[in-house]
Amino acid sequence: MMKMYLSDASGKMREIDRIENGCWINLVAPTEEEIRYIAHHLDIPIDSIKDALDDEERSRVEKEDNHVLIIVDIPIVAHDEVDGPIYETIPIGMIITNTCFITVCLQENPIFEEFSKNKIKNFYTFMKTRFALQMLYMISTYYLRYLKQINRRTSEIEKELHQSMKNKELFSLLSMEKSLVYFMTSLKANNIVMERLMRLNYLRMYEDDQDLLQDVIIENKQAIEMAEVYSSILSGMMDAFASVISNNLNIVMKFLTAITIVISLPTMVASFYGMNVPIPYQHSPYAFLIAMALAGSLSAATAYIFWKKRYF
Repeated sequence: MMKMYLSDASGKMREIDRIENGCWINLVAPTEEEIRYIAHHLDIPIDSIKDALDDEERSRVEKEDNHVLIIVDIPIVAHDEVDGPIYETIPIGMIITNTCFITVCLQENPIFEEFSKNKIKNFYTFMKTRFALQMLYMISTYYLRYLKQINRRTSEIEKELHQSMKNKELFSLLSMEKSLVYFMTSLKANNIVMERLMRLNYLRMYEDDQDLLQDVIIENKQAIEMAEVYSSILSGMMDAFASVISNNLNIVMKFLTAITIVISLPTMVASFYGMNVPIPYQHSPYAFLIAMALAGSLSAATAYIFWKKRYF
């Protein structure tokens, strides 16, 4: 899918149907025909567009003769088979040419939606350097937003685990831990790209742009720190609950073993009195009651001993 937008001097943005100077070209899972069309009209290599469509592509920034390519990872929310949230990252590409700003991504995402619906303050499609920095800032903001959601979801799972020790909750915690690993890896790669933009003269920046880039780097580093803290907490929580589950299993096994011993004593007495041999009090009218009393006494005494030893 390909859409093109253009802002006027007042900041009002409209969708256009052909390439114009200062426009924003948004490519989401583009077809081969759309890729060739953009590459031909803007004189950029096809590989510069296709690189951002590889979900394993690493974050980087490159400067060619007539364009700058920036590839970074953005966070997305998917859902598992039970409609639970799964947090992943995918690459997006930003291609800055002399005339246009191009964004490329494998799928729709809320970051592009923020810009396409003109929800960003001081956003103009023709201010290409500012546009790239605003995009990077929004990406860092969404990382922070999703990290807070992961933390809330982890707290909810922890409460569920206090009530029931099921594999479902443990798998949910494992999914959150995996998401944090993805986030940390992508955030650190994005941070390298931002520092290269600050250090190298790939984009022409004014003082306000440099301040914005510094804010982006600060936001990104804050997201890295949050991800590391949450990952450490979650790792400790997983170890703790693994120990708790193992301890609960030991308690259950100890309880069942004690119950089995208590129940086996009446069975043993009944077995003795059921033998076809002479036994004490076999002719007494109270033989059955004597056997029941003996069995009950043994079980009660054993249960009391186990209770004193805290087996129950």
